[in-house]
Amino acid sequence: MVARYVSLCVLLLVATQSRAEETAPVETRTESSTVEAAGLTWHTDYYTAYREADEHDQMLVVYLTSPSTTATQESVETYLQSNAPAREKLGEMTLLRADVDTTIDVDGKPRRLADFAALSELRGGAGFAIVDLANEDAPYYGHAVTALPFAGGKYYHWSPRGLATALDLPAGTLTQRSLVWAVRMHPEAPQSTGGRFHNALASGANEQAAYQARVRQQGHQNFGRRFQRLSGAAGSSVTEVCAESWPGQTLMDSVVDCVDAWRHSSGHWRGVSRPHRAYAYDIQRGGNGIWYATGLFAD
Repeated sequence: MVARYVSLCVLLLVATQSRAEETAPVETRTESSTVEAAGLTWHTDYYTAYREADEHDQMLVVYLTSPSTTATQESVETYLQSNAPAREKLGEMTLLRADVDTTIDVDGKPRRLADFAALSELRGGAGFAIVDLANEDAPYYGHAVTALPFAGGKYYHWSPRGLATALDLPAGTLTQRSLVWAVRMHPEAPQSTGGRFHNALASGANEQAAYQARVRQQGHQNFGRRFQRLSGAAGSSVTEVCAESWPGQTLMDSVVDCVDAWRHSSGHWRGVSRPHRAYAYDIQRGGNGIWYATGLFAD
């Protein structure tokens, strides 16, 4: 059983959208401990936390801390103490709290947890990541599906509300959930994500986002051909929105940027802002460093 869990643990370390390859880590710890923070119990040992999340089919919340972000951490924990719904949602997940410089053994050598590709969207610093160990049959099982760094960017900014929003996202990949998160975080509270996150539409959104990234051009290419297939899968006519980021941005900057781009187009914003029976979002990065977003809606 130990070998099985060690092999499962490596998924967190290497699970990215590009499926980077790494050598499996070797379990060296025999005891684990916990800490109390924000009225919740957090594991401090990565392997123990991963094993528990896997055994209970739960999301694994990774909370990386740093001496340089003490004030932010205090605000997070104060927020959670006063926000019962967020605290209750976290209580349904497996929690890991570790210093950003925590290392684990990989092939007999220490590796800094924050530096693994799976946590790349935290950019080597403190923040929160969520790993999906609840949906065993999904392609994103064992992958990081949320990343909320404390360090802000050009468009993305950390907030405790952002964490609370991330705890209630539909099951999906990191790119899908991040774009849904950005829609829900918009100050005008657009309503397009209030319906059902539709798997067939999610596949279609991924397909079109990836196509735009491949040809390095924003657009609704081949929508006429895709319309019949997507409408049949969704049970009604579908509509689509697309956007692109500026070059060289992080994922989190890009999802916020793309939602803002939709806000400045009345036609696109009608789709994003109004409620729908079913929806999906996804975003993919092209070789030119630009992220291309797609949203699909059915009523």
